[in-house]
Amino acid sequence: MSLLLDLANILGGFLLAIALLSRLPRIGDDLARFAGRLGAFGWIVGIVALVTGGYFLIVHLISGPRVFHFEVVGVIVGVLLLWDRLTGRRPVARADGTPDGAVGAGLILAIFGIIAIVVGLQGLVTPD
Repeated sequence: MSLLLDLANILGGFLLAIALLSRLPRIGDDLARFAGRLGAFGWIVGIVALVTGGYFLIVHLISGPRVFHFEVVGVIVGVLLLWDRLTGRRPVARADGTPDGAVGAGLILAIFGIIAIVVGLQGLVTPD
């Protein structure tokens, strides 16, 4: 179950951070194409992140030892990926409705995506 949380953090963070990652020289176009393919399944990644993060959050709140950052990041990633399905509108958009991921609030989401990737990788190498 913790592996699902870590993978959801990594993939969800990737989907959130693609606005910054696509600007990388040489590999940005390939990452954007991969994100385009994965983007269709972003809502599944969001549900997995929300469910596994919520599960571990409840377990650690009730039986301890303490709340870890892995599950908090997982819940936030899940909510951000499901934001358009929960509210009916895009989390970041210009006035004309097109998504804008490299300025303003989109930049904050992209930076949080990088943090989620790092937390997911840390969760893979951290013993339970």
